[in-house]
Amino acid sequence: MKQFQFIYQNQNQFQKELVKLRQWQKTRVTSHIVFQIFSESLERKKIQNICDMIEQELPEALYMGCSSNGNILEGRVETEITVICTVTEYPSTRLEMVQMPLNAENAIATVQKLSAIVSERPWVRGIELLVTIRGMSMTGFCDELEKLSQEIKIFGGGAFSSDMDNEACVFSKNGEYSTASVVFLLMGGEDLHITTMHVTGWKPLGKKFLVTKAEGSILYELDGKPAYDAYYKYLNIGNDEHFFNNTLEFPFFYEHHGLNILRAPIASNEDGSLTMTSNMEENVVARIAYGDPRTILENIRRSGQKIREFQPDMIRVYSCAARRTFWGMDEISKETLPFQSVAPTSGFYTSGEFLRTNGFVNQHNVTLVVAGIREGEPELSESPEFEMHQEQFSGKVSMINRLATFIEAATEELEQANQKLEFMAVSDGLTRLYNRREIERRIKERLQECTGHPERPLCLIMLDIDNFKQVNDTYGHKEGDNVIVTLSDLFRKGKQKYQTHSSAGRWGGEEFMILMEHSLAETLTLAEQVRQDFENIEFANGVGHRTVSVGVTAFIPGEDSDALCIRVDKALYQAKTSGKNKVVVL
Repeated sequence: MKQFQFIYQNQNQFQKELVKLRQWQKTRVTSHIVFQIFSESLERKKIQNICDMIEQELPEALYMGCSSNGNILEGRVETEITVICTVTEYPSTRLEMVQMPLNAENAIATVQKLSAIVSERPWVRGIELLVTIRGMSMTGFCDELEKLSQEIKIFGGGAFSSDMDNEACVFSKNGEYSTASVVFLLMGGEDLHITTMHVTGWKPLGKKFLVTKAEGSILYELDGKPAYDAYYKYLNIGNDEHFFNNTLEFPFFYEHHGLNILRAPIASNEDGSLTMTSNMEENVVARIAYGDPRTILENIRRSGQKIREFQPDMIRVYSCAARRTFWGMDEISKETLPFQSVAPTSGFYTSGEFLRTNGFVNQHNVTLVVAGIREGEPELSESPEFEMHQEQFSGKVSMINRLATFIEAATEELEQANQKLEFMAVSDGLTRLYNRREIERRIKERLQECTGHPERPLCLIMLDIDNFKQVNDTYGHKEGDNVIVTLSDLFRKGKQKYQTHSSAGRWGGEEFMILMEHSLAETLTLAEQVRQDFENIEFANGVGHRTVSVGVTAFIPGEDSDALCIRVDKALYQAKTSGKNKVVVL
């Protein structure tokens, strides 16, 4: 497999390149020629001229391409139209191109047609795709692609248009210049080998958001508020014509199919909702992410070492437009140029990246997708080194790292403080058990859960330390507090020892309430064990052995929490008035 990469300058220059290729082909054994054309400019006439010239000079060649946010040529960013010619040399290698219309209504049907084609071509090992995606969710498209054989590698990118007045386009030999289409390049054969991987390097920043309302590709609410508020409040990004470009560098970070996925919004709507390029599920935790240069380059290094071991003949790269914006023109090639040291590296900057990982086909944002392709087995000689020198970051990048570190540390401290406040709001200061308000809330909550489910067991244990006033009056409040804390610790140890589903709270003074999600028999066993364990403790400073009286009762379907609490209180009263240091059940 050989690859030739060059910039389209004008018709005369391009024709000379094509003539050279044709002459070179005559002296070699080749099986297929495929051109890939990437253009940051939406000059339809110029693109058509390129395609016509290929047809004229190399009529047997395949070609495909799309509009981009910039191109990758020999590992470097390029703003001119780039043309990549790949020539396969093994007779067993097979390539076939398919272009189909694509929109929100026919996305699944389109992939089903592809599936029918692939089923008749068992030689297919990989599918490269170029697709227009603006204004539609790609979730159904990706889900349907997953049904293809797990042995097939799937990778590609979304066409891009920085000109909002014109739509992104794709085109191919088997179709036409289209703003609503997908081009599939089917590749395979027994001697063709493909490896794929992806690199992010974006890290979650600051506050966690819960997706509280989402429908399809529309993200309505985060934490019960309009989703757009997150970008306005924390990043001061306005809801205007610049929203898309301003949010590219700050996607949402969340887990999907076991991967950390980045998802950038493509539009902010009047109601404060956000339109995403793929569906987002409700009740998932998402965070705004930022690019960490050191993490990016370290991930590039690891990926480069893996692809070096594969020994590809060529490397295709699909990098999100947001990564180009993040690095800037002067530094963007840092993450793609090292791959050129292993094999010819080309590609473009996309509006979305597609990759099958662990069987799932995911649409990525702000991600670098890398595909290595090789004909034949690896050479026995050592492969070229992955050349990536230690980078010296600019002052801007250093500042990004330091500010992100500051925000992360401040956010962690704030989260810890909030967790502490939340704990204090529901707990008793002395015992660290739940306070009365919280244990009452939990009792009511469990009763509601049991409504209509009489098979669910629910019981209450109410305890009171016997003669506790005597402890305070005789030995002081410090010793009294020690008795209360010791009993509280006994509850915690008992929960761990007996693995009970229970909640314990201080009801008031020396009274305690335990909510048990167990049968009455199991609850009585635990109540008796607690009573015995407490009686066996000998307190220091003359306090000696103390005892507790215990009331137990079980939930009766149809009653409310007040009735349940009154009954367990009566059981405790009977235990107190009939001799203390005993368990009474009602």
